Amino acid sequence: MRSLAAALVGTFLAALSAQAQTQAVKERLPTCLACHGESGQSQSADVPSLGAQQAFYVTVQLLMFREKMRVADPMNDMAKGLSDADLQSFADVIAKLPAPKPAEGPADAARMQRGQALATQNRCNFCHQADFSGQQNVPHIGAQREDYLVKALRGYKDNSRHGYDASMADVIAPITDEQILDLAYYVARVK
Repeated sequence: MRSLAAALVGTFLAALSAQAQTQAVKERLPTCLACHGESGQSQSADVPSLGAQQAFYVTVQLLMFREKMRVADPMNDMAKGLSDADLQSFADVIAKLPAPKPAEGPADAARMQRGQALATQNRCNFCHQADFSGQQNVPHIGAQREDYLVKALRGYKDNSRHGYDASMADVIAPITDEQILDLAYYVARVK
């Protein structure tokens, strides 16, 4: 009888915990989407689109924001007080948002060619996949906002943005700022 009661209490507590996680996501998600875009595509300068982002990657980034290993005031405030389960719940929701659409309008063929050559030369299409959809701890960068890509790449270049490993800093070190602009231009538009 005691084991049945303990099992019932455990099930009840697990349900309450799941409900609390769902409540945290429901309460905070509208704030997230106000900046990052309700449809998964950001309309705000220097703010990344999150649609179709890898759940594992999102979980790690939110953990880094929560622990202030990555500093961006609104994100540090948003992640403050979230449990590991909350972070995973947010990541699961974000991963299900639609992928962002490539930048519209005619593309400059020369810049696209230079960007593609840079992506191939620096093996961006290896870690981030051939379609730039990412994998596990590597972000989906295809059709990301061009301004955000420039900001992120420059951050890795000047060491103001830290990843959880040194691979991006190593890759970006020999790339010039002009090349960063071409690479971001290409990745934002590649289909």
